This record gives sequence, C-alpha cells and structure tokens, in this order.
Amino acid sequence: MLQDDGFSSVTSSSPIQVFPMMSVSPSFGSSNQWLKELKSEERGLYLIHLLLACANHVASGCLENANIALDHISQLASPSGDTMQRIASYFTEALADRILRSWPGLHKALRSTKLSVVSEEILVRKMFFEIFPFLKVAFVVTNQAIIEAMEGEKMVHIVDLNAAEPLQWRALLQDLSARPEGPPHLRITGVHQQKEVLDQMAHVLTQEADKLDIPFQFNQVVSRLENLDVEKLRVKTGEALAISSVMQLHTLLAHDYEKKSPLPFKHSNGVNLHRALVNRNTLGEFLEKDVANGCSPSNDTASSSPLCSTGSTKMDSFLNALWGLSPKVMVVTEQDSNHNGTTLMERLSESLHFYAALFDCLESTLPRTSLERLKVEKMLLGEEIRNIIACEGNERKERHEKLEKWFQRFDTSGFGNVPLSYYAMLQARRLLQSYSCEGYKIKEENGCVVICWQDRALFSVSSWRCRK
Repeated sequence: MLQDDGFSSVTSSSPIQVFPMMSVSPSFGSSNQWLKELKSEERGLYLIHLLLACANHVASGCLENANIALDHISQLASPSGDTMQRIASYFTEALADRILRSWPGLHKALRSTKLSVVSEEILVRKMFFEIFPFLKVAFVVTNQAIIEAMEGEKMVHIVDLNAAEPLQWRALLQDLSARPEGPPHLRITGVHQQKEVLDQMAHVLTQEADKLDIPFQFNQVVSRLENLDVEKLRVKTGEALAISSVMQLHTLLAHDYEKKSPLPFKHSNGVNLHRALVNRNTLGEFLEKDVANGCSPSNDTASSSPLCSTGSTKMDSFLNALWGLSPKVMVVTEQDSNHNGTTLMERLSESLHFYAALFDCLESTLPRTSLERLKVEKMLLGEEIRNIIACEGNERKERHEKLEKWFQRFDTSGFGNVPLSYYAMLQARRLLQSYSCEGYKIKEENGCVVICWQDRALFSVSSWRCRK
C-alpha cells in the first residue's frame, strides 16, 4: 500500500496502479519481476510514463536521472516487439542522442563512421511508398488537380520540388494522352539533391512519353530545397505552370534558427501524470488525453510554433518567389501534425501521437518479423523521430505543422486555396478502399484532403493558386 500527499491509498493488486507512484531509481526495475510480467497494454502505459519522465529529466538537465530512466526503458522496449515497444526504442534512441549532443566531440566521434548509402535511402523511401497509401493518395489528388487546372492548355510545365517517384508522372502522362483535345507539350522540372534519383526519373518518363507519343522534356535541378535558385527552374513565357511539393516545405522552417541548446523545462506538478496513468485503461485513451497534462511546458515557452510570434523569413521568401512565377496551381502535401513546438515536451507529446499511428499502420499491415517493416521503422520513421527530439536550431529539419498553419502561410504570401474537386476526393476514397486494412480514412477539411489512420490525421493535400 502506497501513500502520497493528497492521494488516497492504492490497494489494487494491479501493477498499473502502482508503477506511476514509484520513483525512478537505479534499483527500481532490476529487482521487480512484475515488470517482465506486465501485459502489453500495461507495459505500453509504463513505457509512456518512463519516456515522459526521461524527457523531463533531459530537458531540465538532470542527466543522471535521465540515464536511469533510459536503463529502465531498455528493459521493456524492443525494435521487434509490439507497437509501443518498437516506438519506445526509437524515442529512447532520440533522447539518448539529444543527451550526447551536449558533448559535441563525443557525439561526432560516435557517429563518424556512420555510412549513408544513397541506394539504401532510395530503397527505404520506395518501401514507404509501397507499404502505405499516403503518397499514392497524394499523387492521385495532385494529378487530378493539375489536369483540371491545365484543361485546354497546350504548353504545360510542372515543377516537382521532390522528384523522387516517377510513377506519379507516368500516370499523369497517361491521363494527358487521353485528353479529347490531345496531349499538351509537357515539360517537367525535377528538383532533388541526388542526381541518381533524377537520372532514373528522366529515363522512366522519357520512355513513357515516347510510347505515348507525347512531346516531352525533363529538366534536372540537383539541389536541396533550401539552396534552390528559382531562376534555374527556367519558367518560360506562355507556359502554364504547376508546382508540386510533397513533404518538403516544412524543412525550410529550420533556416531561421541558429544552432542552440535545448530550451529549459520547468517541471510541473506530477500528480496529474500519476492520475492519468492510474485512470487510463488503454494506451489509446491515454494518448488521446493531453499527455502534457502531467508534464507541461511553462507558460513563457508554450507557443506551439514560431509562427505564433514571427513568420519564417526563409519560407516567406521562398513562397514569394514561387508566387512570382504565377503558377496556375500549386499542390502541397505535408505531414498534418505539429512537431514544431518550441519545447521538447510539446514535440514529444505530439510526435508520440503521430508516430504511434504510423507504427500501428505497420502493425496492421506487416508481420513483426518483416525486414521491410524494420527498415522503414529504423531508417525512415526512426530518423524522423531522432530529428524531432534530438535536434535543435537549423539541424531540426522535421518541423511538421498542421494544415491551418499552412493556410496562414500561403494566405500571407498571396496564395488562395483552391478546393479540391469532388472527383479528386472520390479517387482518393476509392484508392483507400482498395486496401484490405480498414483503418485508413479520408476526410475533407476546408476543401483539402486529410488522410487519417482511424481518427488521427496524418497527412494533408491542399491546392493553391496566386491571388492577383
């Protein structure tokens, strides 16, 4: 029986009612056999408790306590276990990486021999495309918006700001070849940092255009988005311009920040966290409640995004440059979650929601022993988690924001929203229906497509045009 100030006695035999009240100490866990006997649901709740405690210690600089929490998590987490065990593994790595960054020399030494193989990165992104429906839906909706905007146009120029997947434009070529008035002269400019990716895309699309007898040209711009010179897009007078951006624009938000240390975190009363863990019956219920109720940032740092105070100079200048090209349509796909909070605890809470949903998708799609699943989790999702949690300043690229924030940004830059058509929505829903998994859903939000897992919004697709 445990007592705590303001609490009634806890007499239940369920360990789930006991562990939130226990202190995180070096001996705790090593001598408790019940930890190994926890049911999956209880283990998941305990892992959340430990992750929150660990993140709180990391943010406040209590590295000894953070180390103890990491040790406890390592006893329960596993990259080959259930959803919560797997996701806890990657959040643990990210928190440990954040600690190591306090010693730049040590951090660089430990990562100095890490290999970055371009072919592996390309393969993993291909796996993401094949396993999940998100990009397929985005491509279908994007193509439909472009076709509708380009009706009757004879010279069409498409700028792809993330030219990584030729299948999208192969499908568009086929659609354009079926136009009653005949296909237009099509020019696609692909922007990507890896020339190998652009070479492959040029080869595939040129072959397809020749087969369909469509006048076609593919231009390569080897560049990161933040370094892109808009003049290199070579937009010509008389062309009808369309721009496609798939999960790229958020990276520009990093470039208004200097490299800095983690923000200080003020520990709030832990009673709410304890009560939440005692009273929640499932991981889903706990996550749906505001995780930050138990560990919330102080009021002076609680802004959900830098946009609340100042706009992004890099983003504004880039969108203004695109506006100057006068595109007939610009279609933007982004992660629909706020991972751009100013404090570690905000980002931990939001990203736990988001990535738990993605890991649930994989749990419902692939067996736990799948090598493809492990690669996507480790090399793609795990690296995103690491960037969100471990990095600060201009190193933190994964600054995902909600759809309403993009509405504000585009409106400020002179763009107006173009509601996606009924047919675009219909195609998106039909594509999801072709998946055997029933968890995927489509909803319409202010004329945009939002792709969900269960009721959790994950990705948005929106269409824009210049306001004159």
